[in-house]
Amino acid sequence: MKVAVIQLAYDDAEPIGERRERVAELVRMQRGHDLVMLPELWGATGFDYQKWEASAEPLYGPTVELLAGVARDIGSMVHLGSIIERLPEPGVEGRHLANTSVVLSPAGEPVAVYRKIHRFGFGAGEPKLLEAGGEIVTVGLPGGHTAGLSTCYDLRFPELYRRQLDAGAEVFLVPAAWPKRRVEHWSLLGQARAVENQCAFISCNTAGTHGGYEMGGRSQVVAATGEVLAEAGLDEAVLSVDLDLGAVARWREEFPVLADRRL
Repeated sequence: MKVAVIQLAYDDAEPIGERRERVAELVRMQRGHDLVMLPELWGATGFDYQKWEASAEPLYGPTVELLAGVARDIGSMVHLGSIIERLPEPGVEGRHLANTSVVLSPAGEPVAVYRKIHRFGFGAGEPKLLEAGGEIVTVGLPGGHTAGLSTCYDLRFPELYRRQLDAGAEVFLVPAAWPKRRVEHWSLLGQARAVENQCAFISCNTAGTHGGYEMGGRSQVVAATGEVLAEAGLDEAVLSVDLDLGAVARWREEFPVLADRRL
């Protein structure tokens, strides 16, 4: 499976409409890839919480509509990162916004929707403003393979990935807006999730600075063995990787550690 990871850089000065058009063109340039992946909240920004209410959109709003057209044009699956979704009605905690990922088929049809389960902010930011998701979500990939969906802060909670593993995941797809000052954790945890679950790992982080936070970049593609196949730096970049998902099953057979699980 040929994967393009678009590590997008932006700042607070770029209007969201212009950024959408720029992103659409970047995705369009990835024709020939089976899957194109974008970072978390690249429209609303990951840390400028004051913008979220104004930039919220319905699930099938302008971002999904625009990128669905691009997916059709290039015939690729597109993981659009995430948006601030305006929920049709308040959730169980009474909030009407969510951090929501959508995966589009090569025909531009939504094939998976994931709402971020673990909200970052320790009572402020996401926990204060957003409803938490509650569903384990997987999506089918070309070749009959299965991916598990999660977002950014979810990466710190290994039990989520065990649940995805048990749901058939062979690869984890993780968009993020992870800051530079904790980027070593980002790299380490991604590799750990790959090794402990014998799953491939594809992550797409943000670059640039927004909301006063310098972002960490270092998007990476990791094999199920833990080998880092590609890693970006701090700046905007596109990683293009031929990922052999058939190698996941071969590695699990060669080194059958998962068969020894007791808990």
